[in-house]
Amino acid sequence: MTVPSLAAQVLAGRPRAVARAISLIEDETDAGIALIRELFSHTGRAFVVGITGPPGAGKSTLVDRLAAEIRTRGQTVGIIAIDPTSPFSGGALLGDRVRMQAHANDPGVFIRSMATRGHLGGLSRATGDTVLILDAAGRDIIIIETVGVGQDEVDIVRTADISVVTLVPGTGDDVQALKAGIMEIADIFVVNKMDREGADRLVASVDTVLNLQTWGEGGWKPRILRAQATTGTGVADLLDAVMAFRAREGTGERERRRAQAEYRLRDLLMRRFLTHVERQVLASGELNELVDRIAARALDPYTAVAQVLKQTLKT
Repeated sequence: MTVPSLAAQVLAGRPRAVARAISLIEDETDAGIALIRELFSHTGRAFVVGITGPPGAGKSTLVDRLAAEIRTRGQTVGIIAIDPTSPFSGGALLGDRVRMQAHANDPGVFIRSMATRGHLGGLSRATGDTVLILDAAGRDIIIIETVGVGQDEVDIVRTADISVVTLVPGTGDDVQALKAGIMEIADIFVVNKMDREGADRLVASVDTVLNLQTWGEGGWKPRILRAQATTGTGVADLLDAVMAFRAREGTGERERRRAQAEYRLRDLLMRRFLTHVERQVLASGELNELVDRIAARALDPYTAVAQVLKQTLKT
């Protein structure tokens, strides 16, 4: 199948074409890059919701219930579930075969599990382009569930339009919630498993920290919601809050989109430059030789970089 024909099928929303397009992106093929070029002008309509938080917070169950609530309101959903990487196959350890099976026969829900493949920050390297694919395919709301490794998962703010941090009482999250990274990325806090002891204390802890910050006139102060994802309690309130955030207009949202575009551009430039250096500038094994010299303290990394840049400018 040619790239234009695949792009046409993605724009028509055909699930098999969407799945194939995402596979091309994950494999980092030239066809995947060409596909993004074809589809990019058709994107920018979907609203991207990031769900993050520590392990055991119930993110998958919350995403499952949130998708169901979105469907009751007549909108389509794309779900990107980021999972740990298998050390043997390089694939996702927890695939969509074992999660969110209630939506398996619903054409309005598309679920894709993706492995981090060693990429830090809680996301897969292909997440951004996968969002574009689902956006082009006409999904109204795209949900990204991060891998669940804790406060390091700040990359979600560079990809999603809104970041939802899920916390659970009784496991030290009242301390975790006070960490700067989590406090800075959250637009909404969800205290899940609200029937547990310590839920009130966790809500109060987060609220105390939020009250110490200045949000400015008309600024969005992160909401703190309670939920019981296993029963669906509080999920409708969460979606209402997400839609309220989306309905806001102002420079804050435009600045966020611009910051996302800048991050994406810089990330691609860095990756493409490194690939160019390895394939076109340095001789075979020369990069490893530089690494060995730095490790042996025979060469400092700044001098090594200067040498590589000098060689690059000559090519």
